Amino acid sequence: MKKVRIGVLGGYRGTSMINYCKAADNAQVVAICDNAPHVIEMQKKLTQGMDIAFYDNFEDFLKHDMDAVVLANYATEHAPYAIRAMKAGKHVFSEVLPVQTMKEAVELVEAVEETGMIYAYGENYCFMPAPFEMKKLYRQGKIGEFEYGECEYIGSYEPIWHSITYGDPNHWRNNIYSTFYCTHSIGPIIHATGLKPVSVIGFEGGRNERPLRNGCKGAQFGITMITLENGAIIKSINGCFLYEHSVWYNMYGSKGMMESERCVTVEGDQDAMGQDGIVRTIVGGDGTQRIFVKADEYSGEYGGRPAEHYMPLRGLEKMSDNFNHGGSDFYSMYYFVERIKGDKTADIIDVYEAMDMFLPGMFAYRSILEDGKRMQIPDLRDKTIRDAWRNDTACVDPKVAGDQLLPTQKGGTPNIDEAVYTRVKAKWDEANRTGDDPYLKAAFSQGSKKED
Repeated sequence: MKKVRIGVLGGYRGTSMINYCKAADNAQVVAICDNAPHVIEMQKKLTQGMDIAFYDNFEDFLKHDMDAVVLANYATEHAPYAIRAMKAGKHVFSEVLPVQTMKEAVELVEAVEETGMIYAYGENYCFMPAPFEMKKLYRQGKIGEFEYGECEYIGSYEPIWHSITYGDPNHWRNNIYSTFYCTHSIGPIIHATGLKPVSVIGFEGGRNERPLRNGCKGAQFGITMITLENGAIIKSINGCFLYEHSVWYNMYGSKGMMESERCVTVEGDQDAMGQDGIVRTIVGGDGTQRIFVKADEYSGEYGGRPAEHYMPLRGLEKMSDNFNHGGSDFYSMYYFVERIKGDKTADIIDVYEAMDMFLPGMFAYRSILEDGKRMQIPDLRDKTIRDAWRNDTACVDPKVAGDQLLPTQKGGTPNIDEAVYTRVKAKWDEANRTGDDPYLKAAFSQGSKKED
């Protein structure tokens, strides 16, 4: 089969997918769409010499002759574009998050079913070295039946908030609730176990000085307590304004346990020993690498066997090592393209699993708004329950919610002085003027070939 022809919507985050097509031999970028002129100009420079069409609107972009569309636009806007693309006969790779409302969730699931197009959810954290290995080991029965897990995606985003919100009070990151951006934490454990979530209880942080002084109206962090179909429990925490960046996964089973090394952001050495004796991988927030495994043949009869501790391999290190997020940006795209080419075993996250990763966060927030009430999580595989959610537009986006608008925090949506956004925008303008912004440099360089 010829190379799969890819169109990318969103030339900022989409740079990684564009660079995948430069590095791999199974796909090529044929079109790039972005409504920001400076992003289009940047991509023209980065893709000089390649036969690529550029568009500033989705309507014309969608008419381009291509096999698949990568959606790397704003995280709250993926579902409508995914539906339109599939109905136009294009396969879809959707960046996080999959939907914003239950209405969109029903419509997205039904569009996948009706069109028969391939939908892959781009939860790249599932393909980092340690979570990828955890899935393999769990499916081999290494730790037995899953009983309890913890996961976290904590960002210390204050230093880069100007780079990802531009001082725009209406930017989606400034207007989300605490448990919305949840699949970086929940996703890898759901993907490893294959178990469905059935109910959830939510909590949100109460000290919100950091988000407010940066223009973010959501709470500092959220906690999601999920019960799975087998009775197991997952505790997930996600947030953008705690003190330090941290990504970590832990799984307990009936015959053992395994966890990733904690990923933190520290200048200097590549490894650091904490006071608790735990070695933490220092990778600039770029992926969980090593894995610890303690397992026993017998349930509850652990005999003191020492933990295994190693750096797992995924098989395509030569190509993937130059990609951010521990190389996971490469693997999530690789499996999507291979599925299009006919490999039914290619490890993609389908639309139902995408809902299993995201809906716990959505309903955790509904739990928060109702003082910690346990919420049942709908399984949209069941067609008989969809009508109950078909007109549910509840979210924090006034353009989408209509009369079902939710506040961004349990106590209401805070009013933030315009001077806050003026200050953040000035910082963004200065970063653009000087070109001295590490986040921007990383965004446009990931996946590029390193010097030998």
